[in-house]
Amino acid sequence: MNLQFDASLAANYKNPAQKIRVMSEIWLLNNIFCPCCGNEHLSELKNNLPVADMRCNVCGEIFELKSKRKTFGAKILDGAYHTMIERITSNINPQLFVMQYSATLCVTDLTLIPKFFFTPNIIEKRKPLSTNARRAGWVGCNILYEKIPDQGKLSIIRDGKETGITEVLSRYKKLTALQTNNLKRRGWTMDVLNCINKISSEVFTLRDVYEFANQLSKNHLENQNVEAKIRQQLQFLRDKGFIEFIGRGVYKKIKFG
Repeated sequence: MNLQFDASLAANYKNPAQKIRVMSEIWLLNNIFCPCCGNEHLSELKNNLPVADMRCNVCGEIFELKSKRKTFGAKILDGAYHTMIERITSNINPQLFVMQYSATLCVTDLTLIPKFFFTPNIIEKRKPLSTNARRAGWVGCNILYEKIPDQGKLSIIRDGKETGITEVLSRYKKLTALQTNNLKRRGWTMDVLNCINKISSEVFTLRDVYEFANQLSKNHLENQNVEAKIRQQLQFLRDKGFIEFIGRGVYKKIKFG
């Protein structure tokens, strides 16, 4: 795989952001298979479709691409807030590619965030544009990248090294075990998974997860029995192969990726 952007493709563009958008999208269309089904190439969607850039013509999944020269931090700048929330709550949101490239316009990292790892609470509303702005009152959003569990960041290229297609498809298939259209259930699963990831040791106890009960209560105000919900989610994650139950309230993390 050639990890280098083709700078000639953006020669007619003046805006740096437009140049990167053109080069990164064409590079991805020419080089990356569908991580959901293995189709050799993705296809370009019509310009200006909200929250979507490309599509797989075999499995029908749609994708958005976000690219950046520097490492992505806690947040990823995205488009219109209400459009993003509508797509998440309607369960038609796209899969997200997160790309990093070097100063020499070479892809260094490419990560897929499956659509079923998105919940409304990882979408942050930005302040409306000022009355002096061309699009006065428009409200954008940020994707809170740090709130996405590590398991949901599927590496396709890391530090310039490719992950084999078989491994990517296998990992994606395992992740689909967490897929649900029930947003409340999805929110609980993602939050408890994040809590487990914050525990420093590989082996942990039920009591360790209970330590996050106050935090979980703030995220799920409608639930009056948080500890019972934690136990339910631990059983779910165990059944789906993301943690192992050792016995007597003791669990072990299962390494993923």
